[in-house]
Amino acid sequence: MDLELNASQRESVSGGVHFDAGRWVLASTILASAMAFIDSSALNVALPALQVGLQASGAQLLWVVNGYLLVLAALILVGGSLGDELGRKRVFMAGIGLFMLASLACGLAPTADFLIGARLAAGVGGALMIPGSLAIISSYFGAERRGQAIGTWSSATTMVTIAGPVLGGLLSNAGLWRGVFLINLPLGAVALTVLYLKVPESRDEESSGKIDYLGALLAMLGLAGLTYGFISAPAFGFGDPRVGGTLAGGVIALAAFVVVEARREGSGRAMLPLSLFNSRTFSGTNLMTLFLYGALSVGGFFLSLNLVQAQGYSLAIAGLTFLPSALLLTTLSRWSGKLADRYGARLPLVVGPLLVGVAYGVMARVGVTHGPADYWTTYFPGIVLLGLGMGLTVAPLTTAVMGSVATHHSGTASGVNNAVARTAGVLAIAMVGAVALFAFATALQERTAALNLPTEARTALQAEAGRLGGAEVPAQVATEDAGATKLAIKLAFVDAFRVVMAICAGLAWLSAGMAALLVERKTLTPNPSPNYGSGG
Repeated sequence: MDLELNASQRESVSGGVHFDAGRWVLASTILASAMAFIDSSALNVALPALQVGLQASGAQLLWVVNGYLLVLAALILVGGSLGDELGRKRVFMAGIGLFMLASLACGLAPTADFLIGARLAAGVGGALMIPGSLAIISSYFGAERRGQAIGTWSSATTMVTIAGPVLGGLLSNAGLWRGVFLINLPLGAVALTVLYLKVPESRDEESSGKIDYLGALLAMLGLAGLTYGFISAPAFGFGDPRVGGTLAGGVIALAAFVVVEARREGSGRAMLPLSLFNSRTFSGTNLMTLFLYGALSVGGFFLSLNLVQAQGYSLAIAGLTFLPSALLLTTLSRWSGKLADRYGARLPLVVGPLLVGVAYGVMARVGVTHGPADYWTTYFPGIVLLGLGMGLTVAPLTTAVMGSVATHHSGTASGVNNAVARTAGVLAIAMVGAVALFAFATALQERTAALNLPTEARTALQAEAGRLGGAEVPAQVATEDAGATKLAIKLAFVDAFRVVMAICAGLAWLSAGMAALLVERKTLTPNPSPNYGSGG
């Protein structure tokens, strides 16, 4: 069964005549998107248990997150283009199936390296799956209803995935962290069934039919070089040829990617149509996405580790701490989507990231606490501000991105914005993660300088610094110094966490600045032609 949607039927759905079809479209895209959202939100909380279960180093933890994001960022533009050309529903379903298989492999991973490999495979599935959600929604809902539909999608996916951190915490607390990956299997099965039976096919009828595989390869090599270089820098140093060489190679590959895309655009073969960026709003929203989602990716990663490894929260309680933010995001997304439809996206896109920056600034001031008993006066205010800021931002950002391009490029536009968000995560986790590793090692030296530790104990302790907050007191430390050493590890991790939060705040405020400078006041409607002029 392969339902096709012709132009007149698509217009009818957009106008709301076939509302049942619209409901099935939203249901299927929400369920599939929930897989990706649950995967990331639950995994952050499960990282401490995963680190213990697989004896993973700090660098391996970074790769568990970044391996997925790396492949996703490099291939997501190809996924969007494939959907436009081969059929959005068809490619969407293929991505869901691959993501499910990779999730099964993650859930059965015997070692950290195996898990990293399975996460790479999940990235391929995600690259085919993630652009499809918004592309399918944009194909079936007209401009007058698109903001509300996207707001509903944002709100519903958050409601579905709001249990992600809680579920991740509860499963990990019970020693079942593998269930974080296995939960994707039933969600994917239901989404595939609905898509197969109820959702019509759509594609870009003006597509050239050619896929830019060279562009995808260059993007992957560039991001891989930068990721490996920054994650390896704390262990080897920037002067090491392995670090300097891969960083230089990454920069060269990304520069070559831009050159290739510029040359191929005239023939319609470019994976990244650079003419899209002639629109001020499209450029502005993607720049703010780069900074904001970089902050969110690295902020969530380190906040989860901090709560469990330094503050003494149980995994279950750590998962619950994210609920206020998720609830606010759920409550505000649909409203902010309507607000953007009526008054334009710029104001919420400025105010939202400003609040996110303040949230990280508040959390940067928190030291070592007495655990969950101090949550309401320490982390709770920052988490509430984070939810308010993102609730104001998510739906207007998506609406502005999708409304700044022609409808037949909706898959590509969604892919570009998702690629920017994932690239932001890759670079932020690699670069800020390297800063955190340096900061933790330095702070640990300073915090233990006054302790009477033998040389072999100090050497072993510095080796443990590679595990970040998961560092343990070495056996060479005398019993009478073990308590002070353990406290020094916690204090050193909090020192590094504060540096990370300050960087996140700065990134969020840069995002607000990009919105203020570049996003147009009025909501844009899709340009009927592929000739993208600059915004007015």
